[in-house]
Amino acid sequence: MPNMPTAHNSRQIAFGGMIAALCIALMFLSGVLPFMEITTPAVAGVLLIFIVLEIGFKWSLIVYAVTALLALLITPNREAAVLFIAFFGYYPIIKSKLEQIKNRLIEYIIKFCIFDVAILGSYMAMIFLFQMTELLDGMSDYGTVGLLGLLVLANVTFYLYDLAITRLVSMYIHWFRPKYLKKMK
Repeated sequence: MPNMPTAHNSRQIAFGGMIAALCIALMFLSGVLPFMEITTPAVAGVLLIFIVLEIGFKWSLIVYAVTALLALLITPNREAAVLFIAFFGYYPIIKSKLEQIKNRLIEYIIKFCIFDVAILGSYMAMIFLFQMTELLDGMSDYGTVGLLGLLVLANVTFYLYDLAITRLVSMYIHWFRPKYLKKMK
């Protein structure tokens, strides 16, 4: 007789499905509001933190994989889908693992390397793999110095994103969870 799912597994699956659905709904917004190509995958990725906190790291990877596949297949904005897959979807999941590194300088060097490789790689994939050459048209206006400045600005924005995730997790653990989720159990 096959193993029957327990109530605990059912809650995990339901919670994972709800977060995946919210992520996909957010990714669809990038098609409705075209200027949200970076914001929607960033916010969708933050939702995966709740899977890590409430269910666990392995479950969050499963939800990320499902969401990434669905984002690539059904969302209208390829740029948002690629950015979610290449960075914003998994970074909030691995952030806690990176923060276990004892040396803060090494931790931040690794974080920034992951970000830079992911962002540069995703735009290279969009241009050469998905043939989104219109991205080159917009980038050529900046020149080499402008593109380097844009990368520096992206790194500053990433630092603020990382800090915002840290504060959100802290607020969730120390304020929201005890005040609201304790009553639900």
